[in-house]
This record gives sequence, C-alpha cells and structure tokens, in this order.
Amino acid sequence: MITIDIKSDKPLVSVASARLLNGIRIHKNEKVIKIIHGYGSTGVGGKIKQMVHTTLETLKAQHQIQDYIPGEALVSFMGYADLIQKYKPLIQTDSDYRKGNDGITYIFIKP
Repeated sequence: MITIDIKSDKPLVSVASARLLNGIRIHKNEKVIKIIHGYGSTGVGGKIKQMVHTTLETLKAQHQIQDYIPGEALVSFMGYADLIQKYKPLIQTDSDYRKGNDGITYIFIKP
C-alpha cells in the first residue's frame, strides 16, 4: 500500500488537491492508496478532508477509481460495511485499520 501525505506542510486546498490527483495518477497501478489529509482543527473535517472526499466521489462517478473508504468508517456505522468487508484483505495489515482515523482515507484503484 502506498501512503501519500497531502497535508503535513499545511498547504492550500488547491495544492492538496493537485497532490491528491497527481498521487492517484502516479500510483494508478497500485491496488490501494492511503491518503493522509488530516481532519481539520474543528474536529469535524477541514477543507482538505472535504475536498478529498468530494474529489473521490467525482472520480468514482467517472469510473477513475473503484471505491474509497474514509478512515473513520472503519469504526462507525457510515454505510461502508460492505466495502470494508470487500477490501479488508487489502487494508487489514495497515496500522490505521480499525482505529477510526478521521485523518486518512483509503482509495481503491480500478483493476
């Protein structure tokens, strides 16, 4: 699994967006990409996290990625149970698996 940190230097949303898209493009042959986007200072999701999820919804609708799972969905009922079971073999060894980390999202690339 490839991990991409798009937020550690506190970039503008536009810079983080470019990092996200570039990371997906570069690692399009991976099965899973783990994005570290942070969760925002409010604790409910900052602008970068919101951008990541909005972008991933668009990419999924355009069939450019297979699926994604927000980190917090691994420990709460958010409608991702089927996807978690489907992709469990790919993410269960990750250190954030089952931690409910609001600051990460797993992206599953199209086979």
